[in-house]
Order: sequence, then C-alpha cells, then structure tokens
Amino acid sequence: MASWLKARQTKYAAYATVYILVAIAIVTVANVLADRYNKTYDATSNKRYSLSDQTAKIVKGLKQDANITYFNQTKEFREGKDLLDQYANLSHKVHVKYVDPDKNPEVAREAGIRSLGTAVVQIGAKHEEAKSMTEEGVTGAFIRGLKGAVRTVCFASGSGEKQIDDSDREGFSQFKELMGKDNYQTKTVDLLQNAEVPGDCTVLVLAGPTRNYEQPEVDAIKKYVEAGGRAFFMLDPPLKLARSTVADNDAFTSLLQSWGVSMDKDIILDLNPIGQIAGVGPQVALVTHYASQPIVNEMKGTATGFPLARSMEIKNTDKTSVEKLFDSSSSSFATSNLSSPEVNVRDPKNKKGPLTIAAAGTYKTGKENSDGRFVVIGSSGWAANRFLGFNGNDDLALNAVNWLSSDEDLISIRPKPQDDRRITMTQGQLSLVRATSQFVLPLVVVIAGVGVWWKRR
Repeated sequence: MASWLKARQTKYAAYATVYILVAIAIVTVANVLADRYNKTYDATSNKRYSLSDQTAKIVKGLKQDANITYFNQTKEFREGKDLLDQYANLSHKVHVKYVDPDKNPEVAREAGIRSLGTAVVQIGAKHEEAKSMTEEGVTGAFIRGLKGAVRTVCFASGSGEKQIDDSDREGFSQFKELMGKDNYQTKTVDLLQNAEVPGDCTVLVLAGPTRNYEQPEVDAIKKYVEAGGRAFFMLDPPLKLARSTVADNDAFTSLLQSWGVSMDKDIILDLNPIGQIAGVGPQVALVTHYASQPIVNEMKGTATGFPLARSMEIKNTDKTSVEKLFDSSSSSFATSNLSSPEVNVRDPKNKKGPLTIAAAGTYKTGKENSDGRFVVIGSSGWAANRFLGFNGNDDLALNAVNWLSSDEDLISIRPKPQDDRRITMTQGQLSLVRATSQFVLPLVVVIAGVGVWWKRR
C-alpha cells in the first residue's frame, strides 16, 4: 500500500485530480458570480452597447421601485433581455419581469398590450408603455412615469421666427421631434394676436425673429418671465444684406438689457482651422470650452457650432443673476459690418475673441421657488434642421429646455447613433484590393513556402 502511494503514477493522478478540482471550483465560482453580477465592457468608440449618462442619472436617482414588464413569446425574450438587464444593473430599485402573452393572456390584457415585443414601466401607480424597444423608448417611459404632468414648450410666431412644423433646412421640425423624446409637447403661439403668454406654456421659445416685436408683445414676455415664467431667446445678428435682412428689434433687446444681457450688433467670424476639418466655414463659431452652469456642465469635450452668431455682454442686476454659458474661440473676432458680405479681417474696429455667445439667468420674483429663468443665445441657426445634428448641438438644445423647465435631472448627453465606418472606394481602388487579396498575397505565401522548402532541401 505504501509503495502504491509513493508510486510516480499515483502522484501524477493526485496532482491531476487536484488541478481538475481547482479548475472546476474556479469555473463554478466564476459562473455563480457572472450569474449574480452581470458586468460587461463596451469597447465600441461611441459606447453603442452601453446606456447613456442621461439614462444612468435617471435610473440611479430613483426614489421608489420601478418595475419593467416585457411582453413577448418565451423564445423571443432574448430580444429585450440584453437591453432591460442593463437597467436592472444600474439600480437595485429596477425589477424586470418577462411575460408570455400566450401563456398569461390575462396579464397582457390588463396591461393593454396590443403587440409582442412591448415593455411597460411601472413607477408607483403610473404605467407607461415604451414607444420602442430602444434606450430612448424605455428611458422615455421612465421620464413619463416620473414627471407625470404634461410639459408644453411654446414657440412664438408672427415676427418671422423659425417654426416647428417647417421641415426645410432652416425649420425646427427636428427640434420638435427631439423634444418629443423627452416627453415635451410643443405648440405655436402668436403673441401679436394675443399679447399674453398662455398659462400652459412651461417654456416660451423665441427662435430667430426677423421682424421687430411690437411693444405689447415685449410687455407680455416681460410679464411672463418676471412672474416666474421660463423663456429661451435665440437672436440672430441684425444683418442688412440684400437677401437677408434681420430687424434690430430694439424694444426686445432693451428688455434683455434690463435683465443684464446686452446684445451686440455684430457677427462673429471664427478663423480656427479646426472649422475647416469639421467642414464648416468662418461664419460658424466653434465652441469646445464651457462654463460650469448646469446646462453645459456635462458637455466637456463636446463641440458645438453656431452659424451667424452675435456676441453679448452680461452682468447681474438687482433682480437678475446672469451666468455665461460659453465663449467663442480665441481665434475668433466680431465685426460690426452687417451690410456687406466682405469683411476686413484687419479692421482695427473688430473685437477680438473670445466673445460671449450664450448666457443663462434667473429673475428673482420674491416668491419662494418661483423665480423666472431665461436663456439667451446669439444665434438661431444652430438649432435648425440643417445644423441641429452637428456634434453636441442637440444635447445643448435639450439641456437648455430641461434647465428652463426645472428638469435638471434630464440634463446629460443623449445616446449617439451608431458610427458609420463604411469605406467608400473608387472602382480602381476596388480592383486593387481584389487583385491584392486574390492574387498578390497568395502568391507571396507560395513563394515564401517554396523558398523555405528550397533552403531546407
């Protein structure tokens, strides 16, 4: 017996058994941990398979349990599991349940499910159906469940402002669609016909008026903000070109000046060479550095662009507190020559950058939790259809509306679309690639093999 225990084969068998048991134990523990703690690493450049900062902020900030019920056939649960499990991993307050409508028709009927592949988010007594099985759809259901009350963004019309139903390059239809994803309703109001901001307007937007506001309109806006209302002003330079004329709107700018924002009658040109790389000209002011105000605090490292922008000067007043959002680059300058398309770069009258382009302020009403808020940006083209998709412009637009409507928890960077990494080649380049892969590389391998064989021989 002693000799058997000391035998080499016995020792090898014991070692092998121990190694196998250790390996099995490691694999078992790893599987148990993987099943209990679902951790993944997203190596894609734009984090395509990770939830956005906005979603993480909303889910991690939950004060009560949120139940997500996914309705689909059992064999198709995987279609929603990859996405919904990410929500559950963000917070222990999120619970996901999978229901097969064929096996539990009464549950699906009670939830009002009309099609398979649908998720319903329950927060408290509110049930909200996700409009799509995407992050935007599911997070939108969370937002609706948390916010409850309808928030309406009103766009002024009647003085040449950009319109939310206009799908042309200069229209705001994409801005309207973007706000809908954050559960905002939109409508148009004509302050000229009825010089009063409707009471259901959560935010009033004045986007690039080209004609002068009449005094009753200005008075209505003043009364609205100073009573605790929220307003978003986008004012273009008062150009006086043959095909592009924008009114000075002195009554309107005087109102802003009384709140501490003085709009300069100029246009900013940016000579930053990065603009050429980004495919824009000097008429687009590029911004890459931001202040610490909540609207832009999380936009570090994100570029935004502002075509045909004007500068402004800001200061606090007895009733208002005004903060700068961002400046143009140090390579920019502003010219007051607004009647000619030709600009003298060396004109000593030009103001050198950086120049303030945007500001946000609060108006002290004297009542608790009822201060007015306003955001002023010296351009409207940055939020138009043709430019809203430029880098972080869409994030800035929604962040401004979120801050104005006191929805600071929604301020973040939204999900980005998948990177388009397709390679476009000419016919000659395609022929070269085909010849290289089908003939040249195999020939090199054959020649190398023959060379090795010949050398060994």
